[in-house]
Formats: sequence, C-alpha cells, structure tokens
Amino acid sequence: MRQLPHPGIEETSLCGVLAALSDPVRLAIVGRLADGAERGWGDFDVDVCPSTLSHHMKTLRLAGIIDHRKDGTRCFVSLRPDLERRYPGLLACILKHAPDGRPSSAPRGHGSRPGHARDPA
Repeated sequence: MRQLPHPGIEETSLCGVLAALSDPVRLAIVGRLADGAERGWGDFDVDVCPSTLSHHMKTLRLAGIIDHRKDGTRCFVSLRPDLERRYPGLLACILKHAPDGRPSSAPRGHGSRPGHARDPA
C-alpha cells in the first residue's frame, strides 16, 4: 500500500507547527497521541465528519507533527519522536495549557464556530 509523504524534520518550521496546533480539533488529536501510542483513525473522539478528520490529519502530517501509516485499509497515526528533538518541550507546554488536548472553547459540530448561524447560543 502506498504510504503518504512526510516532510523531513529539517523542513518543519515553528510557525508551521504552531499554525497546525491552532485548531481545537487538531489540538485534541495531538492531545490523544501525547502518550506516545500509535492510534487508528477510529480512536479519535472528535465531532467532525470523516473528510474533515482526513483534512486535519493531512495538516498535522504536512506540519511534521504526526507520522501516518497505512496498513491495508486502516490508517494509523502517532506523534513524530523527532519533533521533540527539534522543538524540546513544545508539545508538552502547549498541551499543559489545553487539558486533554481539548480547550474548553473547542467548537462542536461539523466545523461550526461560535457566533455563526448554526450556533444555538
């Protein structure tokens, strides 16, 4: 099975990593991976449709935050260990201020945001 390309760790930038982590769904994904385990896509309890989850995974992969592995029809992801060597303590610091990788202001629904018409508040 064809594996997706990953940028070399030297190609990652601090701005790219921080931009990828600025989305609450992607932050929740990284928070779930923070224990170092590899997880299948079905292991993420995020309230987005599969195509949106795929977009978030691609964004994290291209930013150099996660490794993506296909095994048959299943996809698995894990945090890149070399990211910690490039930016020591960065993920731990960010996740410390976003308990469980889920900020309390995380939007719910399929891409809904506070203040938009679909928001009942």
